[in-house]
Formats: sequence, structure tokens, C-alpha cells
Amino acid sequence: MKTPSQSSDLNDLISARGTGGEIQQHAVEGTERLTTAQGVVIADNQNSLRAGAPGPTLLEDFALREKIFHFDHERIPERVVHARGYGAHGTFTCTRAMADVTRAAPFASVGKQTEVFVRFSTVAGSKGSPDLARDIRGFAVKFYTDQGNWDLVGNNAPVFFIQDAIKFPDLIHSVKPEPDRDFPQAASAHDNFWDFISLTPEAMHTIMWAMSDRAIPRSFTTMEGFGVHTFRFVTVDGVSTFVKFHWKPKMGLQSVVWDEAVKSNGADADRHRRDLWDAIDRGDYPEWDLGVQLFDQAFADGFAFDVLDPTKLIPEEDCPIQIVGTMKLDRAVENFFAETEQVAFCTQNVVPGIDFTDDPLLQGRNFSYLDTQLKRLGGPNFTKIPVNAPKGCPVSNYQQDGHMQTAHRKGRVNYEPNGWGEGPRAHPLEGYVSYLSSVSGDKARLRPESFSDHYSQARQFYISQTPSEQGHIAAALVFELSKCAEPGIRARIVSHLRNVDEDLAAHVGNGLGLEAMPAPAPAARPTRTDLKPSPALSIQSNPPESFKGRVMGVMLSDGFDGSLLAALEKAVADAGGLIKIIAPRIGGVTCSKNNLHTVDEKIGGAPSVLFDSVAILPGKDSLATTAAAKAFLSDAHQHCKYVGWSEDASALVAVCGLAGAEDDAFCALTDAPSVQAFVNGCKNLRYWARETLLQG
Repeated sequence: MKTPSQSSDLNDLISARGTGGEIQQHAVEGTERLTTAQGVVIADNQNSLRAGAPGPTLLEDFALREKIFHFDHERIPERVVHARGYGAHGTFTCTRAMADVTRAAPFASVGKQTEVFVRFSTVAGSKGSPDLARDIRGFAVKFYTDQGNWDLVGNNAPVFFIQDAIKFPDLIHSVKPEPDRDFPQAASAHDNFWDFISLTPEAMHTIMWAMSDRAIPRSFTTMEGFGVHTFRFVTVDGVSTFVKFHWKPKMGLQSVVWDEAVKSNGADADRHRRDLWDAIDRGDYPEWDLGVQLFDQAFADGFAFDVLDPTKLIPEEDCPIQIVGTMKLDRAVENFFAETEQVAFCTQNVVPGIDFTDDPLLQGRNFSYLDTQLKRLGGPNFTKIPVNAPKGCPVSNYQQDGHMQTAHRKGRVNYEPNGWGEGPRAHPLEGYVSYLSSVSGDKARLRPESFSDHYSQARQFYISQTPSEQGHIAAALVFELSKCAEPGIRARIVSHLRNVDEDLAAHVGNGLGLEAMPAPAPAARPTRTDLKPSPALSIQSNPPESFKGRVMGVMLSDGFDGSLLAALEKAVADAGGLIKIIAPRIGGVTCSKNNLHTVDEKIGGAPSVLFDSVAILPGKDSLATTAAAKAFLSDAHQHCKYVGWSEDASALVAVCGLAGAEDDAFCALTDAPSVQAFVNGCKNLRYWARETLLQG
């Protein structure tokens, strides 16, 4: 069997480009034909059937429907994607009334509260995969409004890998475990994924996000959420405004470095779900502000890219985000299966005042999600499951029977209209009315020319990162591509990177040991170099305001200085953080005054990767001969964390090769003032200047 690199290179695979710049493969006589399940040869497997280039996807597209239908039913009972998830209940409180732009219930008045259920998830892994896999995260919110349920089904990235839903099964097939060997699990570092990406240039913007620190968040509570698509707000008078949704975490943005992610998955594969559970359990309820970008058709027409292209974002600097409400998660689930596993999100679930656009990925999702729930939950009555049932409004219709039906209408009437004067009727004033828009165009499989720039925003994202973050992206690409056995795949990706940033491409090419740099990949449109950096896209440029909600790991041994621990406990509590005590024995540890202190974790069972900052306060034994203690300190320093240490830790510091390595975040703790200064600095979370020194 030919491998991708043996069969052809990138240029050989390109025979024609549609108006969107998509790659078409040669149709060579004698090669295997792609067909439907009925045996009909497919002419175009890249684009859905649409009414005009900017128009909606047509329901008659049997190839799209069959492809997604089969994909949606591939696995039971866990989700095909987003299988690894965790949920919680809460409330959304409106902080800005928006009747001027939408009739949607959650935004009707300031102070109005709407119950919500949120499910966070990874995309590629199975239910048993670790939390800290490098992956895009799902961020799905179900609003139980008094007009019905609204599902805002988003991710922690504002863009996606593909522009048309017909390519979604291929994307997920490529990133899932390879079908012959069934590995790797929850990882994109393998040939199939990067082969697909190397032939799908529209994915390059999202690849920048996936290879950045955004794909390894510290917790659910420190990541942003995005609606991804452009939607419509619609007023009671039928006036439309385009809208993009953004969730901003009150705790601020925070991620981990790759070495931490790998070690965290070994130390606590459930770190993200444990963090959310513990935060709610102790009453430290996580919150996000909901922001919207609002713009009209004139802005859309004048923007540099098509606002309906799901691989593009609108920089906050070009269209400021307006905060309209706050979501607080204050109740953990009572039964994981009943709620988190059975919750069913559908992008088609909208309420009056919220409508769709002709984004082809969104149109396909609207078809796919309902079909998925049918297979996964066993029938059409999954809305009777409590977590899916509307809570803010009555439900009344003529739907009957079917698997799991638990409701019934009394009497003889089960249809409408009827002459018996019984049962519900449609209401033209209160009911959902789609935005009135004109549709015209030739029926064809095509993509708008305005979707064809695949590299400019990828470059904009990259140049918006700090030098440290850029280094992380390059290192991630080198790591991922080094897991690809086929050299041709590596070279094709580097050829795309040359259209993003030459320095990035050179760094990755050098890291992979390429003998020669490949030519830049053919581009449907040249990369724009006039786009300015967007500081909002950088995590390091937007540090949190405090240490609130963070955890400091304090390593102790018998005979430690109790006054230093007391000072730490007070300073961290005042900052809104938490302290976890790590010691040689879980049964307790005694201070210099022989008082017994409770221990949370045993040394070796709680490495420093699990904490936001650390302090080393041993007794006279110094812990210098304890391998786990040495790893604890060495990792914390290597990961650029804030590290405080007492005089009794000097021997441990020395044996770790850190004597004389003091910097603004590697601090000697001698008294209460020095402890306070150390904790004040911890709000910065990392001391990235150290990273440059460690790299030499």
C-alpha cells in the first residue's frame, strides 16, 4: 500500500481549486471511486450543495445527509466527539437589557436570571481519556429560558478547522485513533491527522490555536468560550443584528506548559473535573461574563474577511466586546450519567430573538446534532429526560408515542387544526419567526470566494502571541510532527507554515531536521501582512488580576517553621487562594513547636504540576535526599512558577542545582514581610523571563 509521501507530494495532489481554494485530488483512471452507501459516485466531497455561493445549504443534499447520518451513528453509547465531559448547574444573570437588538428572553431586563447547565469537554478522546490532552475544548451552555431552551454550543477557540460541515466526519476520523491499530488515544500527534491537515489549508488558523497554550488550559474555570459562528439577534419588529458570543472567565486566562500537561495526566487524569467539583463544593463558584460582538451588514461588508466563514474571527480591537451578563456555576450534578452524560445539546435549539446565518458549518451542525441525540439517547423523546426538559416554560404539542415517551395528552385530539376546540395552537405574535431574508443562486456544490484566504488570520494569531507563547507553538508543532512516520507529511505542514510566518516555519523545519525547506504551499490568496497584532488573543498578555481561586502547594517535613506557614496561610487566604499541605506522611506533620498539622497529600503523590505556585518549608532534614521532593522543586522551577523556600530548604535547593538562582519569582522566605511579597507576586502565575534563561 502506498503511503501519502510515496504516492504524491502536495503539488501532485492539487489538480484544481474551487473558488474557496480547497484542494481537489486527481481523478485518475483506475483509482478507487468514492461513492455513497447506495453506490452512487460522488463528484465533490469538499462542498455541500448550496443555493448560491453565500446561500443556505439545501436539504436535498443526499450525499451530505448520508455522510453525516452515518458518522453520527458510528459509536454507542458515548458521544462520537466530546465524549470526555463534565457538567454543572448554574444561573445566568442579565446585566444589560438588550430589547433594542433582540427579543431573546435571557436579555429582556437587567437582573433577570435564567437557569443554565454547562458541559465542558475535550473533542477527540474517549470517556476514559485524560483531562489535559492537547485539544480544543467544548464549552456548551443550555439556557432554560421562559421561551424554551436555547443551546449555545461552542468551544474554547473562536474558529474551527473546516468551513463546510461535509468535511467534519473526515476531520474527526483523522484525529481519532487510527482504525487499524486503535491508537493514539486523545492525541493529534499521528500521521492521519497531520496528513488530513496538510491537505486542508483552511485549517491552518485553528491549528495555531490548537498548538498554542489555549489547547492545554489550567482548568475549565480559566478558559474562554466562544459561540464560533456568526448568529443573528432579531428584535420583535424583525430587525436583525449580527452577533458573536464570548464567555470571559472571571478568574482570568491560564494554561499550563506541555511538560506539566504530560505529568498532570499521570498524577491526576481528572484534574479539570476535580477542580470544578472542588470549587463548587467549597463555595468558590466559578463565573464567566457573557460578551457579544454586535455589528450590522455594513460592517460585515467592509470587514476584511467573510463573517460567515467559521475559520475566521473578528478581532476585539475591530469590534469591541460588550458584556451583557454573568454566568455562575453553583451546583454540581447529583448523578453524572443522568445529567452530564444524558444532556443533549443541539445548535438548532434557539428561542425567539436568536436566529441562524448561512454559515455552512453551522447549517450542517443544525442537521447533525438532532440526529446524533436520536441514536445516542435511543429515540425522539430525549427531551423528557430531566436535564433536557424545558424548565422555564410549559411544553404543549401533539407529539406522541415512541421510545421513552413519558407524557401523554388526555382525550381524543392528537392533531391540529381540529374542530373540537381542544389543544394548543400556534401563536404568530409570541411564536418563533425566522428572520426574513432573500435567497437566490444556482444550485451547485461550491464555496464563496470570500472563504479562500486560509493563512492571514493564522499569521495574525501567531504575531499576537508573546515570544514565549510563539516558542510554545513551535515546540508543539515539532513534537506533534515528530510523531508522524511519513516525512512527506512533515514537509507539507512546513510548506503551509511558510505562508503563516517564515521564522515559525524555519524553527519547525530545523526542529524536525528537514534537509531542505519545502516551497511554500500554493495559496488561493496571498497572506496579508498588514493585519495588526490583537493583544486579546494572547494569554500571557492578559494575566489574572489576583491569585483568587488558585492553589499553592506547600511542602513540609517535621520541625518546619510554623510561623512561616501561618504567614503563608494568611497571605494566600487574603488573596483568595488555597493552600494544600504536602508532607512525607499523610497522617500529619509537626512544626518546630511540636504541633501536629493536617496533611492533604503525600510527597510523591502530589507533584508540583498540580499547583499554581509552591513553597518549600522543610524541617532540619531539608528533604534533600528525597527524590520526589527534588522533582517537586525542579519541575516548579523549570515550569517558571513562583517558588518560595525557607533557609532549611537550602540543601534541597543546592542539590537541585538552583543555589544562586534567585530571581523575582524564586524567593527566600525569612519572615512575614518576605512571605507577603512572595504571595503578592504569585498573582502573575509565571515568571516567563526564567524560561529564556533555562533555554540558554
